[in-house]
Amino acid sequence: MKRTIKNLPAKERRSVTVEAVIELASEKNPTEITTAEIAERMNLTQGALFRHFPTKDLLWQSVMEWLSGQLLGRIDKVIDHTESSVEALELMFMAHIDFVAQHPGVPRMIFAELQRPDKSSAKKIVEKMLFRYSERLEQLFDKGIAQGQIYPDLDVAAASVMFIGTVQGLVMQSLIAGNTSVMLSNAKPVFALFLQAITMRKP
Repeated sequence: MKRTIKNLPAKERRSVTVEAVIELASEKNPTEITTAEIAERMNLTQGALFRHFPTKDLLWQSVMEWLSGQLLGRIDKVIDHTESSVEALELMFMAHIDFVAQHPGVPRMIFAELQRPDKSSAKKIVEKMLFRYSERLEQLFDKGIAQGQIYPDLDVAAASVMFIGTVQGLVMQSLIAGNTSVMLSNAKPVFALFLQAITMRKP
């Protein structure tokens, strides 16, 4: 007999729910996703879904926790054992792009949450994720300055904003085109231009 979500361990239940929400977010505006659609995607009744996630806000919070853990986890995995800060920055950039390419519903979820006027738990998780993301960037910039790879007078905070904005720009282009191949094909040349702006390398 096929197990339903109510029979799954908490970790698996969360993964199944997240997968359903992100799949739906890749197909439509996340703000328009209903619990009925989520339950249908998971072959559940709404009642069964609400037994594990009593409110939509709690469900969204679970999704954002997963997003944050997955994205930051992937980034840490590729940069933790990379000595060169410049190489680590490129690995971080490409890891982010690859993650979005694999989960196109992710940026839709994040953008939708950040546009909410209220301070929901899910929005706080996204804001904390962005803060921790920026911290990692600034640490790499500082390391690169110490290694002599990055301009010593670099405005680290501005460079962090530029890095994140570059990723977001590529993501937005792919959303507009409805094709992640646009983002993947442009990622390396765009990052190369970013490096020219912050490093001691000559074009």
